[in-house]
Amino acid sequence: MAEVKVKEWGNSLGIIIPKDIAKHINLHKGETVKIEIIKSKRIDGFGMWRGVGSFKREKDDREDYW
Repeated sequence: MAEVKVKEWGNSLGIIIPKDIAKHINLHKGETVKIEIIKSKRIDGFGMWRGVGSFKREKDDREDYW
């Protein structure tokens, strides 16, 4: 199994099969293949906490340490 990024080519989308995978399954130019597409959930930290209020300390219990 390989995880690849979908790229835009003109008005289409495409993927590149890594060379080591193609070699492993003996895949050659012009052959027809069947693929199963499983979309990975994208994890992006930007905006992850949108709508969450700012951090508020209820009580500063560390006063004795300062």
